[in-house]
Amino acid sequence: MKLKKKYKYALVSSLYLTLLSVVIGTLCYFFLYASIGAAAGFVFVIVQFVLSFFIIQYRAERFIYRKIKTIYKEFSNLDINEIQRKPVTTDIESISLSVQKFVKGKQLEIKNLTEIDSFRRDFLGNVAHELKTPLFTVQGYILTLIEGAANDKEIRTKYLNRANKGVERLVAVIKDLDMIAKLETDGMYLDIGIFNVLELVQNVFDLLEMKAKKRNITLRFDRIYEFPVFVKGDIEKYEQVLINLIVNSIKYGKPNGSTIVSVDSYTDKAFMLNVIDNGEGIKQEYIPRLFERFYRVDQSRSREQGGSGLGLSIVKHIVEAHDQSIRLQSTFGKGTEISFTLEKAN
Repeated sequence: MKLKKKYKYALVSSLYLTLLSVVIGTLCYFFLYASIGAAAGFVFVIVQFVLSFFIIQYRAERFIYRKIKTIYKEFSNLDINEIQRKPVTTDIESISLSVQKFVKGKQLEIKNLTEIDSFRRDFLGNVAHELKTPLFTVQGYILTLIEGAANDKEIRTKYLNRANKGVERLVAVIKDLDMIAKLETDGMYLDIGIFNVLELVQNVFDLLEMKAKKRNITLRFDRIYEFPVFVKGDIEKYEQVLINLIVNSIKYGKPNGSTIVSVDSYTDKAFMLNVIDNGEGIKQEYIPRLFERFYRVDQSRSREQGGSGLGLSIVKHIVEAHDQSIRLQSTFGKGTEISFTLEKAN
């Protein structure tokens, strides 16, 4: 049975050609015997050649089609109706290339699915950790108060303040998670308008002034701007971008350092806004992953500083929702510069 299956194509094709040869040979014999001449024999040879060609081609097409159909059946996610019976040749190289292309596509699909699954697991683990830490902290302080510490006014006030900080961190994580979910599912609604970006930066400086003073960090422009710089975009979303970037520069900046903001013409249609600090800086191997959700270069130090770990991911989403670009440059030990483009107001 195995031998028959292995050589079935060759055996059946040989049988057809043998029968054809017998028929044509018999006809040739009778015609030649009737003294019609060698010309008739030549015609029958041509006829045999043409018929042999069509028989072999038909057999090859049917054989290849059936084999490919069998391959399709092996994959439950493929629709057999997608393949068509088109003219083919017995060129194994072309068939091999088609199969390689198919395999390559499936390998890429598997790779993407593996990456998505890995990302999902990492994301769930990070979310659990981000929520677990402040929850346990709040629970610990509340249990301590319940067990009698609430009777001491000083301890009660201190523990309630600490529990409140834990709750604030939980709220920040949940708000950022909610925003990320909306950005990635429903997209982002942008209330596009024209505004002076220098005024917006100054408002953010004023908002974060007390936070910067705690670390003795100066917030300033790179120079005195004589004229306003008008840009087009959603002012509230860009305010969030600036807050996230400047808060990061304060958190990871060196005490007695500075955060400098500059706005320069980048192209005929865009400005480039730069947020520059002289803080710790980031090692080059970490830079490609900084805009990932929950990614932290230094896990322990980052959590001590607070935040959800989603700030830069949100920043990237907002900038790209405006069809603009963002980039990050950093030198370890010297500082970091994050730049993004803004559309010029016409």
